[in-house]
Parts: sequence; structure tokens; C-alpha cells
Amino acid sequence: MYFIEAKMVWARSGKRIKKKYRCTVGPRKGRTVASPTGCAGPIDLKKRMVLRRTKAQKGTRMTRKTRMTKKYSPQSKMVRRLNK
Repeated sequence: MYFIEAKMVWARSGKRIKKKYRCTVGPRKGRTVASPTGCAGPIDLKKRMVLRRTKAQKGTRMTRKTRMTKKYSPQSKMVRRLNK
């Protein structure tokens, strides 16, 4: 059993900014989730494998796109400022 520990952070959800939680322990350590109870939930292995395959194929493209979004998107800039 894991102790539910999570730190509140601001995150983008589409074009909106919402309060979310970053897991500090458990199988999702470091990941942003909607509620602190999500930190201790079971991992969906199918989704994990799909993302692993996608990253292998389009990893550099995903990184480049993410970098541009975080640099120029007003919502991403606001999230960065709020989480300082």
C-alpha cells in the first residue's frame, strides 16, 4: 500500500489551466494526475506500451512540437509562471 502524497500544481488541459497534482510516491512518481488518488491506481499496461511504441517512432517530432508549444503558447507560459 502507498501513502497518497501529491503536490498541487497548475497544468494545461487543452486551452484551459487547471489545478492538478504531481505524484511524489508510488508507480506514477513525477506524473501529473487529476486527483491525488490517481497516484496509487493500477497502471494500464496497454496504454503504456502504445505510448512507448509512439515515442520510438515519433519521439523527436513530439519533442520538437512540445518545445515550440512550451515556448510560444500563452497558456504554457502562464502555467510555467504559476508553478514557480
